[in-house]
Formats: sequence, C-alpha cells, structure tokens
Amino acid sequence: MSQYILRRLFWLVPTMLAISLVTFVVMHATPGSPLQPDAPNANPLPPAAQQNLARKWGLDKPLHIQYMTFLKNALRGDFGTSYVHKTSTVMEILQRTFPVSLHLGTMALLLAIFVGIPLGVLAAVNQNGPIDYVCSFIATLGVAVPNFVLAIFLIVVFVLGLGVIPRTGGWTSPVDWILPTIALGLGPLGILARYTRSSMVEVMRQDYMRTAQAKGLSQRAVVLGHAVKNGLLPPLTILGPMFAAVGTGSFFVETLFRVPGMGRFFVDSMIARDYPLIMAIILLYGIFLAIMNLVVDILYSVVDPRIRLA
Repeated sequence: MSQYILRRLFWLVPTMLAISLVTFVVMHATPGSPLQPDAPNANPLPPAAQQNLARKWGLDKPLHIQYMTFLKNALRGDFGTSYVHKTSTVMEILQRTFPVSLHLGTMALLLAIFVGIPLGVLAAVNQNGPIDYVCSFIATLGVAVPNFVLAIFLIVVFVLGLGVIPRTGGWTSPVDWILPTIALGLGPLGILARYTRSSMVEVMRQDYMRTAQAKGLSQRAVVLGHAVKNGLLPPLTILGPMFAAVGTGSFFVETLFRVPGMGRFFVDSMIARDYPLIMAIILLYGIFLAIMNLVVDILYSVVDPRIRLA
C-alpha cells in the first residue's frame, strides 16, 4: 500500500502542473482585465496608471515568462499579493479563510453522512413502503433545493420569524454554525441517501442475502452484517469529490450567513480578475480533491478486503 500511496503522490505533481497551466491559459483568454475596474459605470484607469500596475504585477511581460515566474514562486509557497486585497498576501488570505471553509464543510459532510446514509438504509429496508417514501422525499428535497434557497428559508424562519438564532451572523460561536451547516449539508445528504438506497436495494437482491436469510439470521443481522457493509461502497466513492466541494467554500452560504470563508474570496477574485488568488485557490482545490480521492481508495480497501491497491 505504501508504494501505491507514493505513486499517487508522485502523479500529483504533473496533475497540478496541468491544472495550473490550463487555469493560467483560461484566465488570460477570458475577456476582462485586472487593470480595469469591475464596478458598473466606473471610469477606466488612465493609460499611465494601467502601465504602472502592469509593471508592478508583472503583466507587461510575455505570458510564458509570467507563467514560469508563477511556478518558481509557487514552489516556494509564494503566490504573491492579491490585486484586490492589497494589504494581504494570497497565503495570508488562504490561511485565514481555508480553515473556516474546511470547518464548515466538515460539519456539513458529517451531517450528510450520519443522516443521509441511515435514511438510505431505512428506505431500502422498507422499499416501497411509507418509510421509503418519506426518506426518498427528504433525499429528493435535498438534491432539488439549491443551498442559497434553503439558506434564505432558514434565515426567514429561524432568524427573522422564530428568533431562535441571533441576527448577527458570522462565525464566532457554535450557534452561528447551525444554519450554515444545514444549508450546506442538505444537498450532500440527499445525494448520499439516494446513492445508499440504490446500492442497498441492489445488494439485498443478491443470492448471498437470500442464503443468509435462509440460514435463519434475523433481518437486523442480515442488514447490518451483509447489506450495509457491501452497500456502502458506491456512496463511499463520491465522498472524496463531495468533501472537496463543500470543504473549499460555498459563495452563497458564506455570503448569506456572513461566514468569513474561502468561497466568497474565490468568487470576488473571479469577478475582479485577481489572478494570484484565482490560481492559488484552484490549485488548493486540486490538491485537496486528489488527497480526498486517495483517502477514499484506501478506505475502499479497508471496507472490502477483496480490493487490493496496486
């Protein structure tokens, strides 16, 4: 297994190079410029000011020189200074915002796992019954409702209506974590519930399940001892990309609940063409996704010993 992990980590290097190159090319090919204000009806900068900014940020150099300079600095962990947040380096912004987004994403994923998977199991065990319909409705609701719509609904009901959550928002106390976690976690919860139900239904139709029942094992023993263990493999596959998605920030959830996370900065950087911050966040997402997929592969071999990592 150690050789497999080392080989996957080795291939992470060319993968990140490819991601950085594609991101760099797409950024510079997209209409717009960081030298122009992004506010509507704003006056353009004078040519002299644009030249000074281009010289300061290195945008006056050929693209291949800009890219090589970026790679050289990135290898040292230096992504430069944000074009928008001029008083902070990109690394300072990431160090300040990524832990917040990771915290929120972790809680949302835990909510999805500890609620979504049991919902899927209940739905499969009670297939085509009332419990199945209720669980499937909750799962469908989670998949169908966008997180920003759910966030607004939660604010209207629990903040403005019932008043059980303070209006201040932010990220200073555990009470502030409740609504953002629900808003961000309901979508993954619905996806996991549907994956689990589908996988469990298929597993429960296998011959070895009927054999276990014929041996006189109780329904509980059959479900927990055989169906759940084998039915968790397909849902396990999507946990890596799912955690990478929710763990690196959500613009709408973070904005509506005033969470100082990375998602807000990423969208702002895209609008303002903040090249250093865009490159850093996309590379961080790529590394995070690759590591999560590696963790999922390792968990695969733990859950199912028949799978060997080679």
